[in-house]
Amino acid sequence: MAVIDQNMPGQRTGRRFDPTPGRVRYSRRWMGATAAGGVLASLAVAAAGLPAMVALGIAGAAGAAYALLHEPRNPRLEQITLRFADLPRGLDGMRIGQISDMHLGMRYTAENGRWAVAQMARERPDLLVFTGDFVSYEHAIPDLPVILAGLPRAPLGAFAVPGNHDYWEGVPEIQRALAPLGIEFLINAHRRLTFGGDEFVLAGVDDLWDGAPDLRVTLDDAPRGMFTLLLAHCPDVADEAAEHGVHVQLSGHTHGGHMCLPGLGSFCLPRYGWRYPIGHEWIGATQLYVSRGLGGLPLRLGCSPEATIITLRRG
Repeated sequence: MAVIDQNMPGQRTGRRFDPTPGRVRYSRRWMGATAAGGVLASLAVAAAGLPAMVALGIAGAAGAAYALLHEPRNPRLEQITLRFADLPRGLDGMRIGQISDMHLGMRYTAENGRWAVAQMARERPDLLVFTGDFVSYEHAIPDLPVILAGLPRAPLGAFAVPGNHDYWEGVPEIQRALAPLGIEFLINAHRRLTFGGDEFVLAGVDDLWDGAPDLRVTLDDAPRGMFTLLLAHCPDVADEAAEHGVHVQLSGHTHGGHMCLPGLGSFCLPRYGWRYPIGHEWIGATQLYVSRGLGGLPLRLGCSPEATIITLRRG
């Protein structure tokens, strides 16, 4: 990982994101499709009698403008329903608001964060959860309580887990910034909450990349068999979560691959997000939902930023 020059004023000494292979996996399908598309486009414009470089330049500029300037700043609210045959009756209809990967400090992220807060204020979920990567840069930490100030008071509370970027910029500082908003961090810890007269376990495991995750400690003393909802920044912890009998895992981290199209899948994925890159998955009896997140690199194609309302249903 890259190391920041300790002599540079105003910068935290530590690691920053390194998008090299080994830490990020790039899709061969995307690479092949891009090359094939370039060849076909060249043949098409040649047949039409247009200068190939001019036509390709126009097409490329249009695509880049959409992916860099339009889609990253147009988030969507996803309404997801997860069904369980054995869901406790009291939890039937419980609504969870998920915000992930705000990445404050990068382009469009403040606007997307305010948009997400407005969606939660309108939807008023029973539980609010944050699945990591609040900031991309340390200087954005003081903006967190300002942007999130309009969050509604969820009856079951607001809980969070840290992401790898949070560790690189300062988890203690982020916790202090969010404490006045009542956002509690669950780092290898759990709480027993009650909704509709039925208890369930809400757990949070530490980040796989730069934290010290321990799912055994996280679920220590949690009643075995009780309905369990796990927050984990990196989705690939789901294999272990399934072995521990977790019913639902909510994650982020991958941004869906930034570009994701049918037949091509996700363009680029960070480590610990290689197995489960986007959306809903079953891992044994465990259901996983991976949010595309709100921010990150301002590059999106077929993979718009999101905030999420998850409804639990029996049946």
